[in-house]
Amino acid sequence: MNGKPRFWLPSLADLFFSCAFLRLTFSSDTWLLSDADTGYHIRTGEYILHNFTVPKHDIFSYITPPLPWVAHEWLSEVIMALVHKFSGLTGIVIFFSFLIGLTYFVLFRFAQSLKCDFFITALIVLLATASSSIHWLARPHIFSLFLTVIWYAILDRYQYQGKDRVYLLPFLMLLWVNLHGAFVTGFVLLGIYLIGNICDALFAAEAQSEMAKERCKKIAIVTIVCLFASLFNPRGYAILLFPFKMVSNQFIMENVTEFLSPNFHAAVPFLYLLLLMIAVIAVSRMSLRATELILVLLFTYMSLYSARYIPLFAIVVTPILLRQIQPRLENLNNRVANFFRYRSKNLELTDASARGHLWPIISVLGVSALALNGKIAFKFDETIKPVAAVEFLKKEKIKGNMFNDDEFGDYLIYAAWPQYKVFFDGRSDMYGETWGKQYLKIANLQPGWERTLDKNNMTWVFSGASAPLSAILLEKKDWHLVYADKVADIFVKKIPENHSLIDKYPEVKPVESNERAMN
Repeated sequence: MNGKPRFWLPSLADLFFSCAFLRLTFSSDTWLLSDADTGYHIRTGEYILHNFTVPKHDIFSYITPPLPWVAHEWLSEVIMALVHKFSGLTGIVIFFSFLIGLTYFVLFRFAQSLKCDFFITALIVLLATASSSIHWLARPHIFSLFLTVIWYAILDRYQYQGKDRVYLLPFLMLLWVNLHGAFVTGFVLLGIYLIGNICDALFAAEAQSEMAKERCKKIAIVTIVCLFASLFNPRGYAILLFPFKMVSNQFIMENVTEFLSPNFHAAVPFLYLLLLMIAVIAVSRMSLRATELILVLLFTYMSLYSARYIPLFAIVVTPILLRQIQPRLENLNNRVANFFRYRSKNLELTDASARGHLWPIISVLGVSALALNGKIAFKFDETIKPVAAVEFLKKEKIKGNMFNDDEFGDYLIYAAWPQYKVFFDGRSDMYGETWGKQYLKIANLQPGWERTLDKNNMTWVFSGASAPLSAILLEKKDWHLVYADKVADIFVKKIPENHSLIDKYPEVKPVESNERAMN
């Protein structure tokens, strides 16, 4: 009875997709748009579509000469621009919600192929999914998460299940290298499996050694072909160096929030996943294979070094944890264990009878219908993004160079480029240490901040309402506040070019916000 196909019944993989998709599309806090980087990605894609070329120099800031820029996410940005053209930010949120849901649908299917206990498989994948949510944003790196799961599943199944699909990897690399800079993760995984098989070839029993040698040959050939495929991008071989240049830039690693180490003071799912991994490996009677050991050590280090890598860690440890847990479960023989084992097998049979993916289809069609009828609409949150302030700027057309908050720069590019060009935005890898230090000197009021303003001929400032810079400029006699709300302040320098604006807004008062009041 349990094995009879039932098209109305959702599988657990379907539920993973639908829950993630619906949670993100019905979220009241515009989760995926909490970072305004989405805006400049869309505008970059539009530029590429309009000019039929991928920019090699900066087009968004007023810094001269234009800085060299590696637009390594160009294909993602083109996709985002096309989605935005037909459905706006609502379409962007729905598209990335779909991609995130699909990523963890595939992860669960991958985990199921390991034939571990159904309950435990579901719990581990659920914990991995929750851990990954720390970096769910409507940005190109979501493409990398999806491709990482597929890439990893292909390698893992080849290594442990003998399912040879590694010939697909060069085709995936051809796509990945043009979507996002984390394509290097594919090469890292290939390298780890190659080293792991070399270890098995040298130290395993004769039969296993011969199999490892065959895997070594095939993985080495695939790696070379993938390397060749990765050259098919607008920057050629130079794109291979970009990820290493960025992660080796200590200034970026220490000053960009998402590259900082995770904060364990809050209750985060990643902490529980990490502790579970340590506990399972500590009590397991089955030693980690060479490949698994390298995977655990490297991706644990990466996740502790930078919170940005937590989703990769969660994906990588999922099958390793399941393989370590299963032998312990099989050795348990008591009433409680047998009860859960029986229930788990029944649920697995029921899950296997689900066909057709009806509920994911209904979820997507339902959300799409609501979006088309205007019942679901997404935009940048005007309580944290300078939406009203940018409308003021578009109306007043302030001239001259500005200093801007970097997050405000991202939104300004989306809402007012090319009318306005920014001093700084979310492309920290492009600005580098030289311009990054100048930005931080002004934003943090470090010694010499006023000289840096003058050196760059900055005649107006677009700053957060609760920022220290806004507080100090309110006290400066040579600066005048022309706009204020709970999110942003706009100051102009008292020079002849700004007299008409100052006369138009002679007595603007700062708007008290909770953060400003606390400061």
